[in-house]
Amino acid sequence: MEADVVLAAKVISRPDTLGAEVQKFSHTPLRRTAFLNSVPKCGTHLLRNIVRMFVPPQQHYDREFIQIPNLEQHKAALHPQRPMFSVGHLLFADISLMALKHANNVVLVRDPYDYVLARTRFNLSDQFDHPQQNHLKNGAVSVEQMMNLVIFGIPGRGPALREVFLFHAVAWMGTGVHVVRYEDIVENLNRLESAEAESFFADLLARFGVDTLPPDWRGRVRVGSDRRHSATAREHLSSGQTIPETLPDTQRKLVDHMAPGLRELLGYA
Repeated sequence: MEADVVLAAKVISRPDTLGAEVQKFSHTPLRRTAFLNSVPKCGTHLLRNIVRMFVPPQQHYDREFIQIPNLEQHKAALHPQRPMFSVGHLLFADISLMALKHANNVVLVRDPYDYVLARTRFNLSDQFDHPQQNHLKNGAVSVEQMMNLVIFGIPGRGPALREVFLFHAVAWMGTGVHVVRYEDIVENLNRLESAEAESFFADLLARFGVDTLPPDWRGRVRVGSDRRHSATAREHLSSGQTIPETLPDTQRKLVDHMAPGLRELLGYA
């Protein structure tokens, strides 16, 4: 199961640097529990850090990413009477539905083509520590071979792309969650001064329970989206292997073969 795989891995990263920045702004408390529920490696840290800029620090639940294997011990983060903002990768399952019944649930996705690149970069990096996959690093497999392992999975060690998206995103669709695409966030960051960006972020933050954009919202978004505060931004990952900027044609065809219709379902032509 994907949640077991993710939980078993450790990320060797820099300590959080955003907390001090959040303290510089005033905040209106959340009135309802909010949960960022993402497909792994789809920009979770980026969106989490943006939302943190609008939520009081005492309502940040940042002890750990919440997943099914650790859900029971972190249920306090989702308690309807004590609204918090938390983040995780919850598979679509009965216990997830019950835990999130009273929460604003936002599901973050990414183009599956780019997911393969991001997952490959992360799996091969020195910052990714997974007892069942560490043997694949340091040149043991080529970049292209790792891409195919991401697409088709590793028996008993890692899930296939289809299962990752099926249980972290597709199965949640049509159940009252709000699905946001990583690419749309980036597009609006690149046009932050525009009215379109204001409308986009007003709607996105409202999905988490931030009902009104404060006058300084652009400054908060700029700070939250600063890649220096993201522990898993690509420039903070090192492996000694070069990952291409775009997915090779063969691997694109393999994604389409492995998960036909997935990109279209998520809104990617």
